[in-house]
Amino acid sequence: MIMKKRFLVSILMLFVTTVQAQNKENDLSIGLQFGTIEYAGEFQQEIFSFKPGIHPSVGLNIAKYYNPSFDFRANLRYGMIDGGNMFSTTIFDINVLVDYKFANGYILKENSIIAPYLFLGIGDAITKLTPKNGPTEEAFTTFNFPLGAGLKFNVTPKFSVSLESQYNYAFSDDLDGNISGKYDDSFLYNSIGLHYNFSMGKDTDGDGVKDKNDKCPNTPKNVKVDANGCAIDTDKDGIADYLDTCPKVAGVKMFSGCPDSDNDGIKDSEDECPNLAGVKSANGCPDADGDGIKDSKDACPKVAGLDKYNGCPDTDGDGIIDSKDACPKVAGLDKYNGCPDTDGDGITDANDKCPTIKGVASNNGCPEIKQATKDVFKKALKGIKFQSGRDIIKSSSFRILNNVASIMKENPTYKLDINGHTDSSGDDAKNMTLSKKRAEAVKMYLVKKGISNDRLKSFGFGETKPKADNTTSVGRAENRRVEFVVKF
Repeated sequence: MIMKKRFLVSILMLFVTTVQAQNKENDLSIGLQFGTIEYAGEFQQEIFSFKPGIHPSVGLNIAKYYNPSFDFRANLRYGMIDGGNMFSTTIFDINVLVDYKFANGYILKENSIIAPYLFLGIGDAITKLTPKNGPTEEAFTTFNFPLGAGLKFNVTPKFSVSLESQYNYAFSDDLDGNISGKYDDSFLYNSIGLHYNFSMGKDTDGDGVKDKNDKCPNTPKNVKVDANGCAIDTDKDGIADYLDTCPKVAGVKMFSGCPDSDNDGIKDSEDECPNLAGVKSANGCPDADGDGIKDSKDACPKVAGLDKYNGCPDTDGDGIIDSKDACPKVAGLDKYNGCPDTDGDGITDANDKCPTIKGVASNNGCPEIKQATKDVFKKALKGIKFQSGRDIIKSSSFRILNNVASIMKENPTYKLDINGHTDSSGDDAKNMTLSKKRAEAVKMYLVKKGISNDRLKSFGFGETKPKADNTTSVGRAENRRVEFVVKF
């Protein structure tokens, strides 16, 4: 039972291989092989010697083309090995093989008349041993490892002749009935084969080129094709003529075969500059700054601009192009080279310390301070007195401070910095603290007189900014002062 099952499996392997071959779009060949079978084992070593005589064998060979270098092949062989006076064994051998062909386009041309090959595979031999001095034994099977070489002569595209030598190493030691463990039995086929090559011969798309040679097997009907079965492509752009809007000029797929010479995504027929990569907004011409004005008409091709200024920018929108605008990011006036004068005092904002208040050039664009005001502030330098070492204002200073308050009320645009100073007598840190407190005391006096707190700032500098020599009493007196600085 086991032998019968293995025999059926072997037949099925061959049948499946054959069926696969008959359903592939590649060449098939079928052939008959005639030759000899020789044996090597415990009783004799007759391979390539023919000592007991010549023992014929016959085989059926089916091959399937896989690619230029390889074929898949199955064969059936029948023969008998003769052990002289000891035994005779019939062998029905089934093999599945892989051929490596030297006529593969790399070593020899594929259409070479002489085509050598090597092969190896796996096989299963069904044997029946008959001892010369005993009863016939039951048939048994043995796996074997076939390998060998051959030489094929391609007489015509359909017919070929082969010479082949196939060595089979058996995974068994009982082909001759003697299991000694010393030898593994083996056998050799030398044969000549006659092979007929054929194909399915279908032409699925009906273009006159058989499927086996058709590189484009699904070409639509009534389309002209070349020798490979592919649609004619006159301009060689990879787009068949029947799909090509411009069949005589090489083009690209996205434009149905029409050209885009500069590869800018705009086909030549719609491109004003077909040989220069451009953009759609400029009708295919270059527009480096992307302002919609092609470079050839753009006075400022590298900076985005406006059509009314020939492509040059006016960032601040004041009607003066940036290249002629001294203040290109702030809207200004032509008479000031594009710079603004917010308060209209004739002094540009960049040079005006009071850009929102009309002023005079002599005071850096700020309003001119009246001489009477200057006189009051000058008197304050020496006229504001404090109790010694304290931040309490003496009453003798009230008149001057009242005048300062009046000036601030009369000039609502004024802001005032109040800076306190001391001489160098005593501790530096204490002098700094005292100067800050005295400046703050003056500020609070003015606030009480009705001046808004947010118009006043007080600072203390201690002895760090002397106006006179601290080594004399006169100098020290001059250094003890409160200064008023008008801000706007």
